[in-house]
Amino acid sequence: MKQYLQHNPWKIIEDSFHPEFNEITESVFSLGNGRMGQRGSFEETYSGKTLQGNYVAGVYYPDKTRVGWWKNGYPEYFAKVLNAANWLGLEISIDGIVVDLHTAKILDFYRELDMKEGFLFRKCKIELANGNIVSIVSKRINSMADDESVAYSFSITAENFSSKDVKIKAFIDGDISNKDSNYGEKFWEEVKTGFGQNSSFVWSKTLKTGFEVYTGQLIKLFVNNQIQDLQAEKIQQVKYTGLNYSISLNQGDELTIQKFAVNLSSENHKVSTFEQKGQDYLNRIAEKGFEQMVKDHSVAWGRKWAINDIIIDGDIAAQQGIRFNIFQLNQTYTGEDERLNIGPKGFTGEKYGGSTYWDTEAYCVPFYLATAPQKVAKNLLIYRWKQLDRAIENAGKLGFSKGAALYPMVTMNGEECHNEWEITFEEIHRNGAIAYAIKDYVDYTGDRKHLVEYGWEVLVGIARFWAQRVNWSEDKQKYVMLGVTGPNEYENNVNNNWYTNYIATWCLKYTLEVYQEILKDFNSEANQKISSTNFTQAEITQFEHIVSNMYFPRDEKRGVYLQQDGFLDKELIPVSGIPAGQRPINQNWSWDRILRSVYIKQADVLQGIYFFEDDFSLEELERNYNFYEPFTVHESSLSPCVHSILAAKLGKEDKSYEFYNRAARLDLDDYNNDTEDGCHITSMAGTWMSIVKGFGGMKVKNNQLHFKPFLPSHWNSYAFKINFRETQLEVNVGKKGTEIKILSGPQIEVKVES
Repeated sequence: MKQYLQHNPWKIIEDSFHPEFNEITESVFSLGNGRMGQRGSFEETYSGKTLQGNYVAGVYYPDKTRVGWWKNGYPEYFAKVLNAANWLGLEISIDGIVVDLHTAKILDFYRELDMKEGFLFRKCKIELANGNIVSIVSKRINSMADDESVAYSFSITAENFSSKDVKIKAFIDGDISNKDSNYGEKFWEEVKTGFGQNSSFVWSKTLKTGFEVYTGQLIKLFVNNQIQDLQAEKIQQVKYTGLNYSISLNQGDELTIQKFAVNLSSENHKVSTFEQKGQDYLNRIAEKGFEQMVKDHSVAWGRKWAINDIIIDGDIAAQQGIRFNIFQLNQTYTGEDERLNIGPKGFTGEKYGGSTYWDTEAYCVPFYLATAPQKVAKNLLIYRWKQLDRAIENAGKLGFSKGAALYPMVTMNGEECHNEWEITFEEIHRNGAIAYAIKDYVDYTGDRKHLVEYGWEVLVGIARFWAQRVNWSEDKQKYVMLGVTGPNEYENNVNNNWYTNYIATWCLKYTLEVYQEILKDFNSEANQKISSTNFTQAEITQFEHIVSNMYFPRDEKRGVYLQQDGFLDKELIPVSGIPAGQRPINQNWSWDRILRSVYIKQADVLQGIYFFEDDFSLEELERNYNFYEPFTVHESSLSPCVHSILAAKLGKEDKSYEFYNRAARLDLDDYNNDTEDGCHITSMAGTWMSIVKGFGGMKVKNNQLHFKPFLPSHWNSYAFKINFRETQLEVNVGKKGTEIKILSGPQIEVKVES
């Protein structure tokens, strides 16, 4: 762990510069607004270790993945979120020396991410090589009010010198590449560059996919708060435009550069309108002014926090952690565009390609159901419904037929683009998460018409896949599932992964239940949908037979479900037996050694018990939890939250808190030594679930909200708000008990268990 960031309830603070952790800090200080985002890099030149990252939602590149061991059905490409034009660009030189914190002597340094107001702030004092001392103050937003715009104010003060040779270069650089590019390969080509009055733009187009993005900047300069009417020297290069200014400063003068920038995507605008719309947008926000942009942005954030803040009294580290997670989730996805989804790194880094995983359905949908308007979660489900044809194509490539659908493990547009065979072909449990999210949404919102409008077609496609993926074992006289990878990716190509078998069986059963429900409640529409999917009585009989005869591996002696066939052949050495210095094992052991070990990357059997808790007794949960948790290394960000929720259900309050804290501070403290690659956005929703579903014990049962709260021993209280259908509730849990208030909407009845 790296604990160099200061604890504060509303801010993430670095109170002295840590260049050795700079890429971690850049990830943590990332800003976004659902349309675009960027890492928390410095605005000005920094020649030290940095990952300059600017990302535009929905823009990707299909990187070819054909290799020597190519297999039929293998994805054609791996989708990469693209590092887009660097709009931040700023170079300042004084008497020929570039202002650069890597080469200067740092006299004082402070930067913070203000989560309440949604801005990045920095102040520092540096000494240049010639002895000139410069103070810097910067403030940056990624506007939530004008969501295709960004802006910053950057000020320098001449502390001990006067100079007639101060040069400012404000630029846009589109000649960039991704961190993981092969041999520096670049993915953008220039369409056009140009200039306006104190403004410039770079218009770029992606190779292959043909996405076009217009990036524009407009500059205002002030000295001692007085605007300067200066003519810029225009610099035009391939995929690059710059505005150069020269100015004199006297000792004590403060120079302020305000940059207003926009990113317009061909996903949202006709390219024929780019130049006019871009310039109009720049003029509008520049006329509004930086201070007013900050105010409008702050108001937008205020509306979000009013709905989804969680307040913890008595634990600043825990308070900071949950707010950071909620902050990043709101920056990543707003639900305004049903074409978009949630990448595991959001706008904070490039790892995992920025694509959609099963994380969205399993972890993020519950968060947005309770903390955002209903359409936000609904749009996440519609995203998958719109990609059903691609899911059927994906299944067809693997030999499945008759409308069987296999949703991709990783996707940008519905096509599978994951480039590891043991995941692409075998980690098929992701199909079940899609179906589970449909039930979760319908049960939570009461929007049962969704089942006939969108849900049925997705469910029957998924069920057909499972019905074809199992096979009858004459030896066991049961249906089995061979050659799969469960949620524990430290096991590949196993037979009868319990979780996969269980969720497959549940999907078949649920599809049959939905079939009966839509026929009963939406008969005419249901008949049309059922007819269009060619669903037959023979399939009903087949599904019922599989449900009644699925094989589930179990150890009768211990009374636990076995993660897969042969699990007990492993050496059952708990995690505590791993020698010091060998954690995380995925960074210290060979893959062969990991695969042969008993160690579990994330909840597997326990993932199934978490999803389907009403199917299991507390005794069953406890036996399985006590067996599997000691073997779990939690080297997936998705793991601690599930264990926190289950520990809470078992009354293991200290353990529940321990897992919550790990989930909440995973990136702030760099638990897994990988935050420099970006924050773990999708697992952040699991942190919210750790409090609301774990500590708060919230669940929906028979159309009613249930709570079974507990208070962590060293907390004084905690409070959260949730939307449930038409009602907004506030739940306060303190030492004297639990209080639930209706903040708006009709009265509802809730059940609170002690």
